[in-house]
Amino acid sequence: MKEFAYFVYLSEIVFQIKIAQRAANRLPVDPGNFDHIEVWCSIQSILVATGNVSKILWPISKKSKERGEKLREMLCIDENNIIADRNLRNHFEHYDERIETLFENQSSVSYIDLAFNPFKPEKWEIPKYYQRAYNQVDRILTFRNETLDLKEVLIALESIKIKCRAYVL
Repeated sequence: MKEFAYFVYLSEIVFQIKIAQRAANRLPVDPGNFDHIEVWCSIQSILVATGNVSKILWPISKKSKERGEKLREMLCIDENNIIADRNLRNHFEHYDERIETLFENQSSVSYIDLAFNPFKPEKWEIPKYYQRAYNQVDRILTFRNETLDLKEVLIALESIKIKCRAYVL
């Protein structure tokens, strides 16, 4: 790959991180007064932008594997970086499929979605019938029984952005 292309990828990584950070700044901490739609809009923006960074650094395509390895090497990014895991983002992106599987072969289903629960401890027990839930105090995002600490994601993104500074204006 032409060397210039790596700088284009790095610029895109920084751009996507800025989108995620701006969305994070719109997330409320005050559990009392907030716009529910804005919260979920911001969460979705964070997940999409983080997923875009992840796809650049850990591409799915075999032909792009070398590119991802080279970029991770340039930026000294560990294979176990939280950004590498796109599971929770995939639940949100493919929510239509998750609904389908939830209701498949079920005579009845308990269904609660877009829940807010600011007063639970960090590893909160979410019953399986909770689809999407967000703890705005701890910034923990949940899909069914899977959780993602958005604080950790944002810290990892900031670290990657800092590492990009050596290559990008």
